[in-house]
Amino acid sequence: MAGPLSGIRVLDLSRILAGPWAGQCLADLGADVIKVENPNGGDDTRTWGPPFFEEGETKLSAYYMCANRGKRSVTIDIATPEGQAIVKELAAKSDIVIENFKVGGLRKYGLDYEGLSAVNAGLIYCSITGFGQTGPYATRPGYDLLIQALGGLMSITGEADGMPGGGPQRAGVAVTDLFTGLYSSIAILGALHHREKTGEGQHIDMSLLDTQVAVLANQGSNYLVSGKAPTRQGNSHPTIVPYQSFKTKDGYMILAVGNDGQFARFCAAAGMPALADDERFKTNPSRVAHREALVPIVAGIIEGKTTDEWVNILEAANVPGGPINTIDRVFEDAQVKARGLALELEGEDGAILPSVASPIRYSKTKIEYKKAPPKLGQDTAAVLHDVLGMKG
Repeated sequence: MAGPLSGIRVLDLSRILAGPWAGQCLADLGADVIKVENPNGGDDTRTWGPPFFEEGETKLSAYYMCANRGKRSVTIDIATPEGQAIVKELAAKSDIVIENFKVGGLRKYGLDYEGLSAVNAGLIYCSITGFGQTGPYATRPGYDLLIQALGGLMSITGEADGMPGGGPQRAGVAVTDLFTGLYSSIAILGALHHREKTGEGQHIDMSLLDTQVAVLANQGSNYLVSGKAPTRQGNSHPTIVPYQSFKTKDGYMILAVGNDGQFARFCAAAGMPALADDERFKTNPSRVAHREALVPIVAGIIEGKTTDEWVNILEAANVPGGPINTIDRVFEDAQVKARGLALELEGEDGAILPSVASPIRYSKTKIEYKKAPPKLGQDTAAVLHDVLGMKG
């Protein structure tokens, strides 16, 4: 059965990560995603390497490959009247446009929401910018690292000040871009439902900063409730104990005790059942209050066994915990393999390109992966012929 968005066409004018990630999410769900790229080099990330995948006729950067599966690449120079006319014709036959130009950047080409909705009143037009379409920062450029800093994420990520390696840290991947791509996909799906009921298209205003502030989640709420700004505390948790990394005999592991029952089972499995009856540690609020007393006790016990020994002990006791895997070990993990998260996609030239599967699992509309990340402009002739009836 075709994906749930089969029959929906997306015109993806975006590049880098947030917009392309949204487009790839929609492609995974079955939409026909047409990626419009500048003929002079295309999406910036095509050159963001090494590493590059170099089998076949054209090398592709691993960065570009991560966000452009399932799309058709069309090269159009939108700075020319001819290119603008083609984009308008494609928009007239599309359901969704995704773009991440600076605020007002497409207006001069007639390709902003007002220009394209004039040729397609039902168009859903998603704009992704650093700071949104309004406000004093609207015209500023925005990048993931900058927004992780401005939006508070780096203030709560990393070891505490005064500790070895202390200081603000960015997340290991561009999480603000990725979250913005996901929220954009959610917003588009909501707008599609609205259009189904009313026939109306609309403009969606997505901001990296808005998204980053939203996904502060409990840490943002902690501040709003207490008036106290959370600080960095390494791998420990502000409101759950013990919930952090610990050194083992041969490396490091995670112990993630989420409730009092799990704590009691951990103490029993670790050979210290009396610890769970200690009034300082019986409940999570008391464990948080006495963190400095409890954590060294747990650390001393965990350091006496290897990571694999603890994994077996915790699994038998039904206590959450596990190794801190490097990415090579992630893809060798039995559960990751069982879930089919590593993909192999055949490119136009027969090369087999690696990819990572969507985490979405439908019972009816199974996701099908039919198209590898495209070479620059490889689908131009086919799209212009199939969608617009143009020859040659």
